[in-house]
Amino acid sequence: MRDFGAGLRFLFDGQRWVARHGRWWGFGMIPALIALAGYVAALVVLVVYAGDLAQWATPFADGWSELWRNAVRVVVAVAAVGAGGLLAVLTFTAVTLLIGEPFYESLSAKVEATEGGGPPEPDVPLWRELWVASRDSVAVLLRAAAFGLVLFLCGFLPVLGQTVVPVLALCVSGYYLTAELTGTPLQKRGLPQKERLRLLRSRLPMTLGFGTGLTLLFLVPGLTVLAMPGAVAGATLLARELAPYEPGGADGGAGEGTAGGPGRTRIRTRSASGPA
Repeated sequence: MRDFGAGLRFLFDGQRWVARHGRWWGFGMIPALIALAGYVAALVVLVVYAGDLAQWATPFADGWSELWRNAVRVVVAVAAVGAGGLLAVLTFTAVTLLIGEPFYESLSAKVEATEGGGPPEPDVPLWRELWVASRDSVAVLLRAAAFGLVLFLCGFLPVLGQTVVPVLALCVSGYYLTAELTGTPLQKRGLPQKERLRLLRSRLPMTLGFGTGLTLLFLVPGLTVLAMPGAVAGATLLARELAPYEPGGADGGAGEGTAGGPGRTRIRTRSASGPA
């Protein structure tokens, strides 16, 4: 439970960090506002053309009486709008992170600088950084979608579907949300995606404390946009705990594995036995 509480603490520490650095809070909201504008425009178009979409999807109802034909098409139109809204909720964070990669990388670097320094910028072209980040984000999203489909089907099980499954869904969402947000600072530490996921699993209570708290926070309408900069800051602080950076290969810290070039950097990855 101590690690779970530590994960929650990193979440709120990130919000406090952006509260102390207001300019970076506003800077970090830009991608979320861009994504929000795009989603609102798409949903408005969907609502306007929902009737035409329902008519296109129900050609079999053309010969029905007007009452039943209209009733069926209203149901289909409402279902289409509802499905669009649900899809927007499920994908908003991932799309915001994809749009905001350059923004959140700068925000994460600023957090590192104010907290004692972090790894130097990788000596690779920007387009390659964006490609790797996008590829990793899509991979995480696909993994989360696969688990989501299984949990959705399990939701039809009596009793378990209404008790255990929602808790598991919250934990899965929290884990993969944390994986997304910690991707940039852990990638800078030379950790490939498989190693990053292994590291998060090694401190699972801490990962879930951060991720489930943030998932619940994001369920409140409007808070996703306001809390995203703090979530990025908190994820960077979490990454610093999981994989502390030591300039110049200096000794210190406890852990099991290291990454980084000799004489330049050393990254220690802390396992579950490490200090919280």
